[in-house]
Amino acid sequence: MTLSDPAEFFAAFVSAWHDRDGAAIGALFAEDADFVNVVGLWWRRRTDIARAHDYALKSFFADTRLDPRATTLRLLGESHAVVHCRFHLSGQRAPDGSRAGDRQTVMSVVLERRGAGWLAVSAQNTDVQPGAETFVNAKRLGPADYRTG
Repeated sequence: MTLSDPAEFFAAFVSAWHDRDGAAIGALFAEDADFVNVVGLWWRRRTDIARAHDYALKSFFADTRLDPRATTLRLLGESHAVVHCRFHLSGQRAPDGSRAGDRQTVMSVVLERRGAGWLAVSAQNTDVQPGAETFVNAKRLGPADYRTG
Protein backbone atom coordinates (compact mmCIF):
# COMPACT_ATOMS: atom_id res chain seq x y z
CA MET A 1 0.00 0.00 0.00
CA THR A 2 1.61 3.22 -1.07
CA LEU A 3 0.58 6.44 0.60
CA SER A 4 -0.18 9.61 -1.35
CA ASP A 5 1.38 11.73 1.41
CA PRO A 6 4.09 10.77 3.94
CA ALA A 7 2.04 12.49 6.66
CA GLU A 8 -0.48 9.61 6.31
CA PHE A 9 1.99 6.98 7.52
CA PHE A 10 1.15 6.91 11.23
CA ALA A 11 -2.63 7.01 10.70
CA ALA A 12 -2.29 3.99 8.39
CA PHE A 13 0.04 2.23 10.85
CA VAL A 14 -2.37 2.77 13.76
CA SER A 15 -5.35 1.63 11.68
CA ALA A 16 -3.57 -1.61 10.75
CA TRP A 17 -2.51 -2.06 14.40
CA HIS A 18 -6.08 -1.77 15.66
CA ASP A 19 -7.26 -4.14 12.91
CA ARG A 20 -4.57 -6.59 14.17
CA ASP A 21 -3.34 -6.84 10.58
CA GLY A 22 0.40 -7.46 10.29
CA ALA A 23 0.14 -7.74 6.49
CA ALA A 24 -1.34 -4.22 6.33
CA ILE A 25 1.56 -2.92 8.43
CA GLY A 26 4.00 -4.70 6.13
CA ALA A 27 2.31 -3.15 3.09
CA LEU A 28 3.40 0.29 4.32
CA PHE A 29 7.03 -0.76 3.81
CA ALA A 30 9.20 -1.29 0.74
CA GLU A 31 10.17 -4.89 -0.06
CA ASP A 32 13.74 -4.25 1.15
CA ALA A 33 12.83 -2.14 4.21
CA ASP A 34 14.44 -2.35 7.65
CA PHE A 35 12.62 -2.16 11.00
CA VAL A 36 14.34 -2.13 14.39
CA ASN A 37 11.96 -2.71 17.28
CA VAL A 38 12.15 -1.50 20.88
CA VAL A 39 14.49 -4.31 22.01
CA GLY A 40 16.75 -4.17 18.96
CA LEU A 41 15.22 -6.97 16.88
CA TRP A 42 16.05 -6.07 13.28
CA TRP A 43 13.71 -7.17 10.51
CA ARG A 44 15.16 -6.68 7.04
CA ARG A 45 12.31 -7.29 4.61
CA ARG A 46 8.66 -6.42 4.24
CA THR A 47 7.68 -10.05 4.79
CA ASP A 48 9.64 -10.20 8.06
CA ILE A 49 8.13 -6.90 9.25
CA ALA A 50 4.63 -8.17 8.44
CA ARG A 51 5.21 -11.58 10.06
CA ALA A 52 6.64 -10.13 13.28
CA HIS A 53 3.82 -7.62 13.67
CA ASP A 54 1.16 -10.19 12.82
CA TYR A 55 2.49 -12.55 15.51
CA ALA A 56 2.62 -9.80 18.15
CA LEU A 57 -0.79 -8.34 17.25
CA LYS A 58 -2.42 -11.74 17.58
CA SER A 59 -0.71 -12.61 20.86
CA PHE A 60 0.72 -10.22 23.48
CA PHE A 61 -0.54 -7.09 21.64
CA ALA A 62 -3.99 -8.57 20.88
CA ASP A 63 -5.81 -6.23 23.29
CA THR A 64 -3.65 -3.15 22.89
CA ARG A 65 -4.56 0.38 22.01
CA LEU A 66 -1.93 2.47 20.24
CA ASP A 67 -2.54 6.20 20.60
CA PRO A 68 -0.42 8.62 18.57
CA ARG A 69 0.61 11.76 20.39
CA ALA A 70 3.12 14.29 19.02
CA THR A 71 4.11 13.78 15.39
CA THR A 72 6.55 15.54 13.08
CA LEU A 73 7.23 15.43 9.35
CA ARG A 74 10.39 16.62 7.64
CA LEU A 75 10.61 16.52 3.87
CA LEU A 76 14.09 15.79 2.53
CA GLY A 77 13.81 17.07 -1.01
CA GLU A 78 11.19 15.74 -3.40
CA SER A 79 11.55 12.02 -2.74
CA HIS A 80 12.33 11.40 0.93
CA ALA A 81 10.75 12.24 4.27
CA VAL A 82 11.35 11.51 7.95
CA VAL A 83 8.37 11.18 10.25
CA HIS A 84 8.38 10.77 14.03
CA CYS A 85 5.57 9.92 16.40
CA ARG A 86 5.34 9.52 20.15
CA PHE A 87 2.94 6.71 20.97
CA HIS A 88 1.11 5.66 24.12
CA LEU A 89 0.57 1.89 24.24
CA SER A 90 -1.90 0.29 26.63
CA GLY A 91 -3.34 -3.19 27.06
CA GLN A 92 -0.22 -5.30 26.47
CA ARG A 93 -0.26 -8.77 28.00
CA ALA A 94 2.65 -9.73 30.29
CA PRO A 95 4.23 -13.19 29.90
CA ASP A 96 2.11 -14.48 32.81
CA GLY A 97 -1.09 -13.33 31.05
CA SER A 98 -1.74 -10.33 33.30
CA ARG A 99 -2.12 -6.84 31.92
CA ALA A 100 1.21 -5.02 31.70
CA GLY A 101 1.60 -1.34 32.50
CA ASP A 102 1.28 1.30 29.82
CA ARG A 103 4.33 2.32 27.77
CA GLN A 104 5.41 5.20 25.60
CA THR A 105 7.58 4.90 22.51
CA VAL A 106 8.98 7.16 19.83
CA MET A 107 8.99 5.79 16.30
CA SER A 108 11.17 7.23 13.56
CA VAL A 109 10.43 6.33 9.93
CA VAL A 110 12.18 7.22 6.67
CA LEU A 111 9.87 7.22 3.66
CA GLU A 112 10.73 7.28 -0.01
CA ARG A 113 8.59 8.35 -2.93
CA ARG A 114 8.23 5.34 -5.20
CA GLY A 115 6.12 5.90 -8.28
CA ALA A 116 2.91 7.66 -7.33
CA GLY A 117 3.20 7.06 -3.59
CA TRP A 118 5.35 6.76 -0.50
CA LEU A 119 6.72 3.65 1.22
CA ALA A 120 8.72 3.30 4.42
CA VAL A 121 12.30 2.17 3.81
CA SER A 122 13.50 2.26 7.43
CA ALA A 123 11.89 2.43 10.86
CA GLN A 124 13.03 2.32 14.45
CA ASN A 125 10.82 2.22 17.52
CA THR A 126 12.31 3.18 20.89
CA ASP A 127 10.80 2.79 24.34
CA VAL A 128 10.75 6.00 26.40
CA GLN A 129 12.36 5.57 29.83
CA PRO A 130 11.24 8.53 31.98
CA GLY A 131 14.04 9.98 34.10
CA ALA A 132 16.82 8.12 32.29
CA GLU A 133 19.62 9.29 30.02
CA THR A 134 20.94 5.94 28.80
CA PHE A 135 21.06 2.24 29.59
CA VAL A 136 23.73 0.51 31.66
CA ASN A 137 24.52 -3.18 31.60
CA ALA A 138 25.20 -4.00 35.24
CA LYS A 139 24.46 -7.74 35.03
CA ARG A 140 21.08 -6.70 33.63
CA LEU A 141 20.37 -3.92 31.16
CA GLY A 142 18.51 -1.09 32.83
CA PRO A 143 17.91 2.65 32.58
CA ALA A 144 20.36 5.02 34.24
CA ASP A 145 20.52 8.73 35.00
CA TYR A 146 23.94 10.33 35.52
CA ARG A 147 22.62 13.79 36.40
CA THR A 148 23.10 14.97 39.95
CA GLY A 149 21.22 17.52 41.94
